[in-house]
Amino acid sequence: RREEMAKSTQLIDNEVFRAYATYTAIVLLKMMLMSLITAYFRITRKAFVNPEDTATFGKGESAKKFLRTDPDVERVRRGHLNDLENIVPFVGIGLLYALSSPELSTALLHFRIFVGARIFHTFAYLIPLPQPGRGLSWAVGYSVTFSMAYRVLKTAWLL
Repeated sequence: RREEMAKSTQLIDNEVFRAYATYTAIVLLKMMLMSLITAYFRITRKAFVNPEDTATFGKGESAKKFLRTDPDVERVRRGHLNDLENIVPFVGIGLLYALSSPELSTALLHFRIFVGARIFHTFAYLIPLPQPGRGLSWAVGYSVTFSMAYRVLKTAWLL
């Protein structure tokens, strides 16, 4: 049992893994923040999808007017969905990548570019900034994840 615990603590001593853990925590927290921003927009725009959520604003027929969509809420939701579509693959592929013994400098470059791209993407979505800013930030983050996947496959399959 002690030997198993020693092996798991060795992983946290790995600089690449620590970098992965740090940058993954940042993007996951950013993604969680999108839930709070969605709730904020729902409350301030009084736009809800569930009848029980409108109880604070009225009862019966008077509450039904709050069961609606709002363009600002939907915009935040689309940004959050985009996070889910991009951050979840980063978490999985990034873990495999971190475990494939890349150079620290290369790993940091991958992780930092991805995190920067996702943060910029969020601002581009919420402000909103004109295209192609949002599209380019998505493409940069997506390319980083693809690059890590390629390197994992190259290492694992000796491509």
